[in-house]
Amino acid sequence: MTIEKIIEEALKEDIGMGDYSSILSVGAEEKGEAKLIAKENGIVAGIEIGESVFKQLDNSLQINSLFLDGANVQKGDILMLVSGRIRSILSSERLVLNIMQRMSGIATVTNHYCQLIKGTHARLLDTRKTTPNLRLLEKMAVRIGGGYNHRMGLYDMIMLKDNHIDFAGGIENAIKKANEYKELNHLTIPVEIETRSLSDVEKVIKMGGIDRIMFDNFSVECVRKGVELVNGRFETEASGNINEQTIRAYAETGVDFISVGALTHSVKSLDISLLATHVTQIDNF
Repeated sequence: MTIEKIIEEALKEDIGMGDYSSILSVGAEEKGEAKLIAKENGIVAGIEIGESVFKQLDNSLQINSLFLDGANVQKGDILMLVSGRIRSILSSERLVLNIMQRMSGIATVTNHYCQLIKGTHARLLDTRKTTPNLRLLEKMAVRIGGGYNHRMGLYDMIMLKDNHIDFAGGIENAIKKANEYKELNHLTIPVEIETRSLSDVEKVIKMGGIDRIMFDNFSVECVRKGVELVNGRFETEASGNINEQTIRAYAETGVDFISVGALTHSVKSLDISLLATHVTQIDNF
């Protein structure tokens, strides 16, 4: 789904047959200005998307964004000024705020985790634990916050997780089937395999035919031993129940990637408000 389609469908969902509250409150050509204000400190994200929402509803709106995506903002900062038809501003308000608050919350948490592992070799990854139909925006917010995207969906990486391995008949069979499928279908996408023990890691190393090994729910010490076993032959990733208290220790094992589902699945939105400033023209409906 494209950003334009996401905005189109979200506006339809919100406005439906009409924004009656705005229609009855102000005239069709009544003009005014509003400002978006940060209500708490954080990393702002979704500025460009917010602009697109306003413009997609009413291309005549004038927008002045005072911060770029990824900027560190403080409580009270004015993020954006928008002027034009008041009805259009009011009808866009909730969608703009929902998107920017959600994206800014994700970018803020992502940036926090990135700071915790700063100076190590590890890179922070998101997961597919995203809001349905909003993955594009949420993964964009992760990048704005300084993280990296794992995979966008099931189509851009073969990821052999525990259930795939069990249903396929074990690690060796799963890897064999993955490479046969890639060859048959002329695919060049990478293959990642999940391991649940150091014994699994040894099996994968012996088998080969993959690009990345995931250490799933390993302790810090087991990740360290896993990295030593792999010895640079494949990319490595630590995943599972890693939080802000433990992520630094995992990063210091030498692992290449650390994936954290909490970046998107349980993040708190950043508080942002839209406030009217003044009306510049009145009509009689």
